Amino acid sequence: MNRQIVQLALVVRDYDEAIEFFVEKLDFDLIEDTRLNSEKRWVVVRPKGSPSLSLLLAKASTPEQLKAIGNQTGGRVFLFLYTDDLWRDHKTMKSRGIHFLEEPRNEPYGTVVVFEDLYGNKWDMIQPA
Repeated sequence: MNRQIVQLALVVRDYDEAIEFFVEKLDFDLIEDTRLNSEKRWVVVRPKGSPSLSLLLAKASTPEQLKAIGNQTGGRVFLFLYTDDLWRDHKTMKSRGIHFLEEPRNEPYGTVVVFEDLYGNKWDMIQPA
């Protein structure tokens, strides 16, 4: 059996602001933006050069979903963005207004820094050792 996780849903407030953040601030590719009906779109982004995992930007449509925006994991780090040059990406992202919660630090698995997306979800950016 060959199975993979290829997409994760990220609950967002607004499609266009989320696309702008991921494409302009994090330098992701917009893979798809298809209108499904007057309220719903199928919006997929992923890091440049990433051949597999992508994010489905899912606009909140219920009060319960609205509460989850920015806190999909109860305050824990939610997503892990690997890079081949953490210092380059840290500098670029800071210049684009990304909020970092700490300075980069060395761990046994590599260099890591925590940042927040536009809604407050925590991400680890990691340059593997």
